[in-house]
Amino acid sequence: MKRVHLISGLIISLFTGLHLFNHMGSVFGAENHIELMDKLRLVYRNFIVETILLAAVLSQIVSGINLFFFKKNLVKGFYEKLQIWTGLYLAFFFLMHVGAVLIGRYFLELDTNFYFGAAGLNTFPLNLFFIPYYGLAILSFFGHIAAIHFQKKKNALFGLTVENQSRFILVIGIIVTIIIFYGLTNGFTTVEIPEAYKII
Repeated sequence: MKRVHLISGLIISLFTGLHLFNHMGSVFGAENHIELMDKLRLVYRNFIVETILLAAVLSQIVSGINLFFFKKNLVKGFYEKLQIWTGLYLAFFFLMHVGAVLIGRYFLELDTNFYFGAAGLNTFPLNLFFIPYYGLAILSFFGHIAAIHFQKKKNALFGLTVENQSRFILVIGIIVTIIIFYGLTNGFTTVEIPEAYKII
């Protein structure tokens, strides 16, 4: 179970890194975000890669929930607790987010681009749900990585202890979250959502 979780996690992490990089490009505007997404889609939007990604997500959800219930009473210490609780939230998020994207693509026939993600963040009162929903997802991703890194007990790097390295990963997560929210909300103002995406 742990090996399945590790392998699927590595696959998802590669995609998530590209996905978050794409979202960070939104600080240069919606057109830049969509242009970059179109280029990245050449890598991951094909039958083979998408099948691998969906299988990895399903494996991650099932194995993650199993590991959570196995470990929840055994963990001690901040980073161990951070690992299982961020993992549980990511399982919830993957289920919801991947499901929403598939529904958007195949049932609503929308291009799940910048505006698909920005619609909820820029519409009151939906943003009261979507701001913590997306924010916790990004922070949980970096929190999960920070927790795993801490448990590897690696040597000091650039003069930083393992604990400080993990803290640095958490700080990066906070910075990335702020940048993405800044881009997807047009500098914390509002983005004009096209009519087609208001169905969301």
